[in-house]
Amino acid sequence: MEVYTHILPSGATLTGYLRDCTQSMPRFNTRPAVLICPGGGYNHCSVREGDPVAMPFLQAGYQVFVLSYTVAPAPLRWQPLLDAAGAILHLRRNAGKLRVDPCKIAVCGFSAGGHLAASTAILWDAEPVRCALGIHGKEARPDAVLLGYPVISAGVFAHAGSFDQLAGQDPALRAAFSLEKHVQSDLPPFFLWHTVDDGTVPVQNSLLLAQALTEHQVSYELHLFPHGQHGSSICTREVNTANPHAAAWVGLAVRWLAETFQYSLQ
Repeated sequence: MEVYTHILPSGATLTGYLRDCTQSMPRFNTRPAVLICPGGGYNHCSVREGDPVAMPFLQAGYQVFVLSYTVAPAPLRWQPLLDAAGAILHLRRNAGKLRVDPCKIAVCGFSAGGHLAASTAILWDAEPVRCALGIHGKEARPDAVLLGYPVISAGVFAHAGSFDQLAGQDPALRAAFSLEKHVQSDLPPFFLWHTVDDGTVPVQNSLLLAQALTEHQVSYELHLFPHGQHGSSICTREVNTANPHAAAWVGLAVRWLAETFQYSLQ
């Protein structure tokens, strides 16, 4: 395995875990990729939602990247999205060197990182992003999106801290980042999971996004688990949130992505 590090213009760090290139397994020298955006309320990037999440996807045969995006100073405005879209752009423009299939790049995010991951798919054509990165077409948009207990709405069910950190008290910017209001029909497929009794980011965030995806006929899969604290990551003792029932999301997500990308090691 090769560990790859790239520093984005903002100082954000992209760390990749690349499966080896071999002569004995030539069919798998180029692989789909998963870009992980940890949560942390746009205040920090949680290590519990970085490497521990990367490992199941690495084991399933993906090239996996973890993004430590910009979290200060507040308000961040568009900078985290510039980091995430810029990371996707970097993967596509360097697909050969990174042994990545440029047509099969997924983004996976949790909590505020889920908001960021969803933003790469929903706000991919926002003018600040296109102008800053010089994007052509859909080259910075992911091909699939996986979200765990995501921050979505700036409305009644908002996680106030995330939006304060991201948009301050600017009502226009807060509205721009309320993602359920900006869903379009031409989006990649989504996988979502949430716990119903999440006491930090209300489950309505995932439900509002699912409703918007339904209205615009965007493919998605939604899993709701009755119990589990916010920030559960992979729901194991390693990340201090052992929850065997909710931990099923990992296998479900891996199988969903394999079907979505028509990719399997089996």
